[in-house]
Amino acid sequence: MNLWRVLPWRAQAPPRESGGALWFPRGLQGLGRHDNPDRYGCLYVSEAAVAATAEALAPFRGAGALAPGVLLRAGLPLALARLELDDDAGTVNLDDPRVLAGRGLRPSRVATRTRAVTQAYAARVFDEVPLALGLRWWSTLEASLINLTLFDRAAPHLKLADVELLALGHPAVLEAAELLGLACR
Repeated sequence: MNLWRVLPWRAQAPPRESGGALWFPRGLQGLGRHDNPDRYGCLYVSEAAVAATAEALAPFRGAGALAPGVLLRAGLPLALARLELDDDAGTVNLDDPRVLAGRGLRPSRVATRTRAVTQAYAARVFDEVPLALGLRWWSTLEASLINLTLFDRAAPHLKLADVELLALGHPAVLEAAELLGLACR
């Protein structure tokens, strides 16, 4: 299965090291939706390039237009990486009502912006389902877009297919900007 990740990219970095597309930035985590750096590192990826790009650009909603500077993080250019995950890799699908009911979750708890709630259920899944490589959930930006949070135990099942730098004219940026109501300058 192809997955997409937007990241601040060091072109010279080995893929599994800092700045690489397959690096799990555990030491930098703690504020994200499913972060639990005391238990695991995670990668936030999406099933579509537009979804990963929209998640990265979402903080700029309301700005009216995107300027090239929004495609930088910590002085590094943002890149779109295409990753391959084994097709038989298991994730806990939080978009499935039976899974939600079985885990005692409600959709409002999955989509909440209250990180204490989302981090707690992610930690529970990590601990209770040792074969789960991550969580599959819908984007709070657009419910038809699907995101995944991959636990670092997914690393052996991931391969890097390719990486490309993002620019304002990149199709994924243009589509994400439209989704977010932003123009590209």
